[in-house]
Amino acid sequence: MTEVLLASNLLLWVLVIILCLVVFALARQVGILHERVAPAGALMPTTGPKSGELTQVSEFQDLQGNPVAVGGPSGDGRPTLVMWISPTCPVCKGLIPTAQSLARHENLNLVFASDGDKPERHQAYVADLQISDYPYIISQQLGMQYAVSKLPFAILIAADGTLSSKGLVNTREHLESLLESMETGVSSLQDYMNKEQAL
Repeated sequence: MTEVLLASNLLLWVLVIILCLVVFALARQVGILHERVAPAGALMPTTGPKSGELTQVSEFQDLQGNPVAVGGPSGDGRPTLVMWISPTCPVCKGLIPTAQSLARHENLNLVFASDGDKPERHQAYVADLQISDYPYIISQQLGMQYAVSKLPFAILIAADGTLSSKGLVNTREHLESLLESMETGVSSLQDYMNKEQAL
């Protein structure tokens, strides 16, 4: 009886050691894959204004009738994040709290924009999402000016009025990549990776 107990105990220890080796090997493979997979930033379209160009000042009225200027140097010395959203976009709804949090932590002016539809629908959307503290512009012209084709889309305008970055943003990482572009001076994460691979 003691021999059977000793043999089973020994077998269990051998299995535990084998499992530890397997976990170590898998962890190593995950680390290697993590290094090989490049991070993906916001997908930047090739049309519209380019990063580094000075933006034109465009005057609009938000849903509450307040004047809102988009583009050009900001009066308060803060960058401006403009995010295009829509009541029919489920991804937008999930990303709005992220944009608000990012604007607070990074000291950004945040402006929401959309086009078309009835203003009443947008007012209900703003009330539902509790974003009435931020300007909300309904303007097809603004979307065309920055070549917005899909939502959610965002642009980041530096305090001096230059377009720092722009792109389709589906996740927090995509939004953060716009800020990284402004801080590093590289227009997109894809450009940065291409330059790194060329070296």
